[in-house]
Amino acid sequence: MTAEALRGPAEPYKQSPLGPGALLKAASDAVPPSGLVMLAILSVQVGAGFAKDLFSQLPPSAVVFLRIATGALIMGAIARPRLRGLSRADIGAGVAFGVTLGVMNLSFYEALARLPMGIAVAIEFLGPLGVAVAASRRRLDLLWVVLAGSGVVLLAPWGTTVSRISWAGIAFALVAAACWAGYILLSASVGRRFPGSTGLSLAMIVSCVLVAPVGITSGGTDLLQPELLLIGLGVGLLSSVIPYSIELEALRRMPKRVFGILMSLEPAMAALVGLLVLGEVLQVREWAAIGCVVVASVGATRGTG
Repeated sequence: MTAEALRGPAEPYKQSPLGPGALLKAASDAVPPSGLVMLAILSVQVGAGFAKDLFSQLPPSAVVFLRIATGALIMGAIARPRLRGLSRADIGAGVAFGVTLGVMNLSFYEALARLPMGIAVAIEFLGPLGVAVAASRRRLDLLWVVLAGSGVVLLAPWGTTVSRISWAGIAFALVAAACWAGYILLSASVGRRFPGSTGLSLAMIVSCVLVAPVGITSGGTDLLQPELLLIGLGVGLLSSVIPYSIELEALRRMPKRVFGILMSLEPAMAALVGLLVLGEVLQVREWAAIGCVVVASVGATRGTG
């Protein structure tokens, strides 16, 4: 599983000397690359934890809008997209990238509102896992598909009348997984068509425009509260800008295969953050399901170059 299959934006950032990774390079030189990856994972999941904590004051779509708007403003300032000289196919790829990004975040936050964090992330992680397996011709990868599928089966609320795991939450997480898979493929295409990180910048702006109507409508005047805006800014930084920057620096100093293996720990990290930040105590069956996804992801990643 390559870097694109795990976070996507790393490749569009790759050739840009002005990318946000440069802001953290000096401080990160003293940290081993494996430590950088773990810091990036922690940043993403703490951001998701803060976002979920906001759901008591703002609906998920409004929190998504705050997150994406933060990323769009920062990325737009760093790498202003220029459409001159681009073909319609190039612009279309950038727009599709942005739409996929917006739908992915909306569906994931809706899943997060209905599922414990670790479970939502584990199901969403089926997206990059599916891309990695689809690109492989090894028979062994069928085992990882079965193992990951078994994890989802373990999570499903079969025959229960009352459960904190809802079918709607699983459905939203699966939509997010499908979008993540599409996002990975589009990320590689946009990285080839756009210079530096301008493709990602355009995608962030497109996704912000897409999410703005539903986010502003659902959030209303609550979006103007300074404390909520500040937390939303923190979510945007923790979930997007900071981890993308750290991952870029880590990728420069370690093989992509090792990066992918470490990133496979993300569902487990999400479960731990959910426990510590939100008090979400998982059952043994739920930990086993997350373990299935993690092991499947590590197995699929180990077979890639």
